[in-house]
Amino acid sequence: MVKEKGNGTTIIVMSGDMDKAIAAFNIAVGAAAADKETNMFFTFWGIKAIQKGNFTGKSLFGRMIGLLNRGGISRIGPSRFNMFGLGRWMFKVMMKNKNIPSLEELRQTALDLGVKLWPCQMSLEVMEIKADDLIEGVQDSCGVAAMLEMSDRSKQTLFI
Repeated sequence: MVKEKGNGTTIIVMSGDMDKAIAAFNIAVGAAAADKETNMFFTFWGIKAIQKGNFTGKSLFGRMIGLLNRGGISRIGPSRFNMFGLGRWMFKVMMKNKNIPSLEELRQTALDLGVKLWPCQMSLEVMEIKADDLIEGVQDSCGVAAMLEMSDRSKQTLFI
C-alpha cells in the first residue's frame, strides 16, 4: 500500500554557504507562502544559519570548531568569491541595491510564515553546540528518523 503524500516541503540544509542558505530560505518562504507545511532540517555547517553567533564548544576540538565557525548567519560567506569576507559584503550590498531581502530577513520571514527550523541532534552533539546557542524560534533538536518522517509526509524534499 502506497502512503499518500501531504502537500508539504522538507528542506535539508547541510551547507553553511551564503548563496545556498539564501536559496534554502527563499524556497522555504515560497513554499510556506503557498500554504505548504514547510520544515527545514539543519545539519553540520547548515546549523550556522540558525546559530546566534557566539563561541561554542567545551573540548579542545569543540572550541576550535566554535572559533572557526563563529558569527552566525551574518558571517556566512558565499561558496565562491568570498575573498576574506569581501564577497559577502559585496553580495549584501548588491542585494540591498536590488531590494532583495537579506539572509537575516529571509530567515525571519520564514519563521513568521510558520516554517519550522529543526537542528540535527547528532550535529549539535558532534560540534558541541547547545540549544541556547541557537536563535529563538528554532524547534527542539531531532534526529534522522524524525527528518525522514517529515520527508515522508512531504510532496517534495530538497537537499541544499
